[in-house]
Amino acid sequence: MYIGIDLGGTNIAGGVVDDDGSILMSMSLETKVERGSEPIIEDIATIVKALSTEYEVSSVGIGIPGIADPHTGEVLACVNLNWYHVPLRASLEPKIGLPVFIDNDATVAGVAEFQVAQKGHYKNAVILTLGTGIGGGILVNGEVVSGHHGIGSEIGHMIIGENFYICNCGHNGCLETFASSTAIIKYARHLLAEGETSECLMEITGGKPELINGRMIFDAAREGDALANKVVDRFVKYLSIGIINVVSMIDPEIVLLGGGLAGAGDFFLDKLRQSLDALKYFKDADVAKIEIAKLKNDAGIIGAAIYSKMHQAQLE
Repeated sequence: MYIGIDLGGTNIAGGVVDDDGSILMSMSLETKVERGSEPIIEDIATIVKALSTEYEVSSVGIGIPGIADPHTGEVLACVNLNWYHVPLRASLEPKIGLPVFIDNDATVAGVAEFQVAQKGHYKNAVILTLGTGIGGGILVNGEVVSGHHGIGSEIGHMIIGENFYICNCGHNGCLETFASSTAIIKYARHLLAEGETSECLMEITGGKPELINGRMIFDAAREGDALANKVVDRFVKYLSIGIINVVSMIDPEIVLLGGGLAGAGDFFLDKLRQSLDALKYFKDADVAKIEIAKLKNDAGIIGAAIYSKMHQAQLE
């Protein structure tokens, strides 16, 4: 058995996962970011100890919302937690007596989707998690790509154009400033501030643009709202550019879309597939299958556990 930890800005979720990728037992604690790293690491240890009393556990995997060095287990940068150069593996292993393996949360979510939901069918695949930002996971020749410094799948920070606001990373033009929930909300508010109108969004929010969220924008677009459709079309345009750029580098068999915005379903997928078809550089070939990821909220726990299983096997 293996334990997967999904470390987020709101909750620390953990679960015992078997070889088939099924969660046998789970629990969570509030992250309480303001406490700093040490109390949070203690809480991770508490979760691991509680879960391992019921099952014999071989290793622990952790998905973090930032950049980790998979070789050293150091969290290099995690903005949402305000962690920089935190020695997570070195701090945690003595507390739990188990080997710990760490990587980006979208990367381990990709492991869950590629290895469990898709049953290892694909050897070259990509997952994009479309939420507050954009996370990425890449599989090439059956191997997870993290890169030498642990930043090999930061697709959300691919620079694809000039934007009207700066990304949290400090650069202008990152994909996630065009194609995340944050991006579409900011753009909708930007258009309203510039004098464009949306009766639908104003009705939904009671005339308060600060209440706009991603779901509202897609709901309004489905109703034919012109401003909402302008926002969605821009989102699709730049997401397509990002996907085409990835396709040109690794030629994946499939691109999986997870995160909250993927819940927009066929309305979104149909637009995206049409846009990708128009952009592809080799017109006689398919770009890649574009599908919605299946495991949703469980992907973080399952993926972290299976990631630890994979790396534990490499050590044996």
